[in-house]
Amino acid sequence: MAKKTPVTDNGIRLDKWLWGARFYKTRSLAVEAINGGKVHLNKQRVKPSRTIKLTDTLTLSKPPFEYTITILNLSMQRRPASETQLRYIESEESIAKREKLKAEIKSQPLGFRHDQGKPNKRERRHIIKFIRQ
Repeated sequence: MAKKTPVTDNGIRLDKWLWGARFYKTRSLAVEAINGGKVHLNKQRVKPSRTIKLTDTLTLSKPPFEYTITILNLSMQRRPASETQLRYIESEESIAKREKLKAEIKSQPLGFRHDQGKPNKRERRHIIKFIRQ
């Protein structure tokens, strides 16, 4: 049976908090993001077992967006999204930057990629020659 980690004044594990705050669907995805350098605590790279406290600042990179949040609640239970949003507050700069990037992405044309199909005999020779080098 799994052992529950109590929430104390000392804090809670970072990976459990990210999972409970619904930034990642599973704890293993949260651990993978932390180990991959996508999550920084107070502008420092950390391990998944790092204990977080109230008023800590997290920087989450979920390309193409980046979130800068301040922790307000240490509950580790996974609750509905409406309740979960009360656990943290996102900085005004982060919101503005994300909205600006979202607008830029939306305004860019998707472009038309003309697919030429299979390569012809000459193109295949060039591909084979390139691969063998």
